[in-house]
Amino acid sequence: MAKVWTKARELAAATPVGRNRYVDFLRGFSILFVISGHWLITGAMIDPETGDITPMLALEVVPWAEWLTWVFQVMPIFFLVGGYANSVSLESARHRGVGYGEWLATRLHRLLRPMLLLVLVWALIAVALHAGGVAGASTQFITRTALLPTWFLAIYTMIVVLAPLSHGVWLRWGYWSLFALLALAALADFAFFGLDWETPGWSNYFWIWLAMHHLGFAWRDGRLGNPGTLLAIAGVALLTLLAVVLLGPYPVAMAGSPGDGPSNSLPPKITLALLGTVQFGVLLAMEKPMRRLLENLRIWTATVLINSMIMTLYLWHMSVLLLLLGASWLADGVGLGMAPGSAPWWWARIPWLLLCAALLLPVAMSLSPLERMSRPAAAPVPKLWRQLPGAALVGLGISFTALFGIDGNPLSLANTGIVALVLGGAWICGITFRPG
Repeated sequence: MAKVWTKARELAAATPVGRNRYVDFLRGFSILFVISGHWLITGAMIDPETGDITPMLALEVVPWAEWLTWVFQVMPIFFLVGGYANSVSLESARHRGVGYGEWLATRLHRLLRPMLLLVLVWALIAVALHAGGVAGASTQFITRTALLPTWFLAIYTMIVVLAPLSHGVWLRWGYWSLFALLALAALADFAFFGLDWETPGWSNYFWIWLAMHHLGFAWRDGRLGNPGTLLAIAGVALLTLLAVVLLGPYPVAMAGSPGDGPSNSLPPKITLALLGTVQFGVLLAMEKPMRRLLENLRIWTATVLINSMIMTLYLWHMSVLLLLLGASWLADGVGLGMAPGSAPWWWARIPWLLLCAALLLPVAMSLSPLERMSRPAAAPVPKLWRQLPGAALVGLGISFTALFGIDGNPLSLANTGIVALVLGGAWICGITFRPG
């Protein structure tokens, strides 16, 4: 660990003067918040009579915990940061004369390669569970839980593919293009709630997250206004969010799907755009003092270290959770007998989070070199007619893994088809594991 810290400190000390360190801080901050939120609300209980283990989502047994998701739902921040980073990357590519195909190959390579290992490992685990006689439904539940983080990559991959187009739209129409995306999201919600037509609602995976991505473009271009204006925007968005939740058809929880009613996140609703606007206004109003704080070498080194393994931390955190739950069950259910929502259960969350973090750290340190490998310089750039359908296949495949999991039966079309979509799509894109 000392060597890793020293290396991160060297990289931190060599940071170019013009780099916006707050972007990296928010990236790490948002992902760590997502991870801790998942660990906090997801668990299991032991039935004292049968000894069986039952999955538990805190939002379903502790109703007031739904309000905590207003703090822990920070995925809008990641898309905001993604918009800023993609804007910088596109500007750099144009300056260096790099075409869309080469730019896309580099972005997809860094984005998808760490995910492929996760899918492959859990596909093999699923086959092993099936061979061991575990029911297909149980295997699907386990793998769906482990692969839950991949949903983000499904939509973000498509947003990266569309980034040059959406950036061009932003440069031409500015905030009007953002308002158009939000209007489309509102129309999709109207169809969902007002017309009982659910299919258009799934298009909000694009409209909502493209809108948050657009805010990243606005940040990069400096089109934000002063801190007072940003806080006023955040206040209006917060009041609107409270109104549509308390008076309208939207549920309280901003993450997860407690109960049988509609969800704010599956598919996304305009509520997430409002929450993202609140976060945008508050966090960007703090940018100047935070950038001064990040000039501290120790704080900036910690930020660099976290960002050097950010995808690995995110992708594997649910696998670590499952490992810990399995170990607890094998140890006669230690820690799983407390009533969810009770005072002992809440106090137990502290060592629970610390133990999850202690298990995730060595996993991240051992696997994160994969995400830091650059695309081989000598590798030919795949043609766009390969990259675009390949990326679409990967996005479709990982959407299925996040929604349905893998049943473990090698002869099952659903099982083999999902894995084939992901791995085949990546191969079409030209993703390689060779070091750069």
